[in-house]
Amino acid sequence: MRFIVLCHRWAGGVAGLLLAILGLSGALLVYKDVWTLVPHHYDTVVQDATQVGQAVTRMMHDPHPPQMITFATDSLGVDKLAIAKGGGAYADQSGQVLLRWGSDWARPELWLVQLHRYLLVRPGGETVVGVAGLVGFALVLTGCIAWWRTRRTFAPRLLPQRLSRPAIIRHHRDLGVLVTPLLLISFLTGAFMVFRPLGALVLGPGAGQVVASAFKAPDYPHVRTSPDLDWQAMMEEARVRFPKAQFGRLAMPRRGGSLITLSMRQPGDWLPNGAAMVWFAPDTGAVVGVRDGGQAPAQARGFMTYMPLHIGRVGGIVGKALMALSGLSLATLGLLATWTFWFVQLTGDKKKKQARAAAAQAAGQTGG
Repeated sequence: MRFIVLCHRWAGGVAGLLLAILGLSGALLVYKDVWTLVPHHYDTVVQDATQVGQAVTRMMHDPHPPQMITFATDSLGVDKLAIAKGGGAYADQSGQVLLRWGSDWARPELWLVQLHRYLLVRPGGETVVGVAGLVGFALVLTGCIAWWRTRRTFAPRLLPQRLSRPAIIRHHRDLGVLVTPLLLISFLTGAFMVFRPLGALVLGPGAGQVVASAFKAPDYPHVRTSPDLDWQAMMEEARVRFPKAQFGRLAMPRRGGSLITLSMRQPGDWLPNGAAMVWFAPDTGAVVGVRDGGQAPAQARGFMTYMPLHIGRVGGIVGKALMALSGLSLATLGLLATWTFWFVQLTGDKKKKQARAAAAQAAGQTGG
C-alpha cells in the first residue's frame, strides 16, 4: 500500500499540471459552440439539398476554396471552412464568407482545440496527450486503492476546507473517488482516440481489422479534381441516399486517388459529423460508394462511441454537464496536487530536515 501511495503521489506531482490543462480546456470545449462569437450564430439550420448545394458551389468558387466544410448544426448556425496552409473561415448557410483567419491563433475556439489535442505541438503533442490519458487512468486506479483504507471518513466537497496539506489531501482523495466514473471515461476514450490500435484491441479479437475495413474508402483511380463539379446535384443525390440525415462535413481530396467524402448525421447518430458516408468521384461527381454507419459491425460501432463519449455528445444536456464536470474536477485535482506536492510537501520536508539537522547539531554541542 505504501508503494502504491508513493507512486500515485509522484505521478500526480509530475503530471498534475498537464492533466489540469487538459481538464480545463476539455471542459471549455464541451460548450465551444455556445461561446463561439460569429455573426449568424443562431440561424436555423438549412437542410434543403438544393440550397446546400448552391452554398457549396459558391464557397468552392471563392478565390480561396475550402479543403473541408463543416456544415452548420443546431448549436452553431454557420458553416466552418478549412483552407490550405492553416487558414479558415466562417460562412453563412448561403455560402457568403463572414470571417476569415490565417492561423488557428486568430480564433480562441481553434487554438483551444489545438491545446487540448496537441498541446500546441502538432502532430507530436498528440502522443503526449495520449500518454497523459493512460497516466490519468493509472492515477484513478491507484487513488481508489489508496482511498479504500480511509473510506469511513468520506466527505465530498467541491473545494477543500483549508489550504493546508491535510485538508487538500482529504479533499483530493474524496473528490477523486466521487468523479471516478467520469474520469475513467475521459481518460480512456481520449487515449483510445490517440492510440487507435489500443482502442480497437479492447473491443475484442479481430476488432482492428473490422474497424479498418469499416472506415476504408472505396478504391478509385488517381484523377484530378474537376473545377466544374455539379455540387447541387451531388447534394441532392446524397439526400436521396439518406433522406432523414443532416449534412455533416464535406472533405475534398488531399492527395491523388482519394475521393470527395461527405459525412451525414442520421437521427440518433452520436458522431458530431455523422457516421453515414457518401463518396463522390472527384472528376465526375458520381457516387462511388455509400456506407451506413448504423449498419456497421458491432465492433466498428463500438469504436465510433469513443469520440461522442469524450466530448459529451451522449445524453443531451446532462451528458454535456457531466463531461464538463469531469474536466473541471480534473483541473481542480491536478492544480491542487501539483501545488501541494511541489510547494507544500517538498518545502515541508526540507524544513523538517533542517530542523532535524539543527537539533542534532545542538545535541552534539551540548554533549561536547
